[in-house]
Amino acid sequence: MKAKIKAVDLFCGAGGLTHGLAIGGIDVRAGFDIDPDCSFPYSTNNKAKFVLKSVEEIEADDLRTYFSGGISLLAGCAPCQPFSTYSRVGRADRGSKDWKLVSEFARLVEQTQPDLVTMENVPQLADHKVFDGFIKRLVGYSVAFEIVDCQEFGIPQTRKRLVLLASRLSTVAPKLERPTDHHVTVKAAIGNLPAIAAGESLAGDRIHRASSLSPLNLKRIQASVPGGTWRDWPKTLRTTCHLKPTGDTYPSVYGRMSWDVPGPTMTTQCFGYGNGRFGHPEQDRAISLREAAMLQTFPQNYKFVRDDQPVRFTRLGKLIGNAVPVRLGEVIALSLVKHVSQVQKK
Repeated sequence: MKAKIKAVDLFCGAGGLTHGLAIGGIDVRAGFDIDPDCSFPYSTNNKAKFVLKSVEEIEADDLRTYFSGGISLLAGCAPCQPFSTYSRVGRADRGSKDWKLVSEFARLVEQTQPDLVTMENVPQLADHKVFDGFIKRLVGYSVAFEIVDCQEFGIPQTRKRLVLLASRLSTVAPKLERPTDHHVTVKAAIGNLPAIAAGESLAGDRIHRASSLSPLNLKRIQASVPGGTWRDWPKTLRTTCHLKPTGDTYPSVYGRMSWDVPGPTMTTQCFGYGNGRFGHPEQDRAISLREAAMLQTFPQNYKFVRDDQPVRFTRLGKLIGNAVPVRLGEVIALSLVKHVSQVQKK
């Protein structure tokens, strides 16, 4: 009988990675995070326990209890803000805290010695010493990592991510599977959702809610074309910064998506029209929180907030934008399941 992979998800967030791993056949037993807002979506949508605890406070015994009776997997995505090109943090201050979290991940690998390890993060992490240090601490593991284009895995985003897979079960590292999926377009991902106006939400789905637009921004999005930017507007609608010589360096704001191609990278601010190319392809509004989640490949029925709690854009935007795309988690799971199967056949 084939042993089942049992996993713990560090930095689990709202459960994107956990949900994908589960779809791919991995039994995720628990997720750890320091954000209490993650508890409801994680526990409600996944058959795993949510543990409100900092990775810095986790001890080996906290994890071993979830690994008993199967092949163990320690998974996670440390906060990526210090490494991300979207970070607003000054270079001199980058990483002092969050870089340490990558090292804490390595500490837990050393102490628990799981059979398998996976880490997902922004590509820029690979250029930092903290990542080299992480790999050097994977003593006894066969390690492989690569920068992947999420479009190639059926994720409707122009998003690149670093994916690491490591194994103590074989001298050959797990190989990330290459699904045959074609590129998924914005229309294929969210085209079935009912139309709503800026500032409105759908009666049957409070998360299908779009942020309000000022009268000026309404005129701006009405002047926008799919795939376009603020350069399509008449000069009377352009912002002060765009009128400066340096304005041309900000082409990726106030843009509409196009139906027939993947969308942009979802960020924590993806609900705001002025924060990127987050305008709806044809409706005069920014994408809704539900649309953002579906572009992150969360199922349409994924619950992010209790029925008796308000829908707050900043809070839910953070949960959605910081999530590992569910589909990427599924591909990682399929890759690890295949690796284990190959090992067991020998």
